[in-house]
Amino acid sequence: MNSKIKSRQEIKEIVEELKKQRKKIVTTNGSFDILHTAHLRLLQKAKSLGDVLIVLINSDDSVKKFKGEKRPIIPENERAEHLAHLSSTDYIVIFDEDNPLNILKEIKPNFHVKGGSYISERIEKEKKLLESWGGEVKTFELEEGYSTTDVIKRILGAYKDEIV
Repeated sequence: MNSKIKSRQEIKEIVEELKKQRKKIVTTNGSFDILHTAHLRLLQKAKSLGDVLIVLINSDDSVKKFKGEKRPIIPENERAEHLAHLSSTDYIVIFDEDNPLNILKEIKPNFHVKGGSYISERIEKEKKLLESWGGEVKTFELEEGYSTTDVIKRILGAYKDEIV
């Protein structure tokens, strides 16, 4: 397993030490199913807000709950490994819940970053939670033309006559 991929317990201990060093901790979350340009840009922007970027990845089960039975395309451990190879990411944690609220309570980041495809009712809960310890939610606009669904559609369209 890549050394950037941590369990919840491991990340709690790491964060405790980072906070003693007065490091600014940034989190973001998502399924990161098929990495594309918007994901990479979001991770770079998130990393620029602090010293350490922790990416919270939805488990396969939680992705299925909100994206449907056909997703994710890439299994959780592979998605985590893909992210671990990026210079913008410091740590990756897989979580099972439908939303990151519980793990955010454990980490208490300075900033939590949301990309353009966030759900407004969820972000309100996250904002309220982060504000409870002086943290802040940062949002970045959706980059049109970049989504995992678009990538899947392009692949299916390109190979529709070749797939049996």
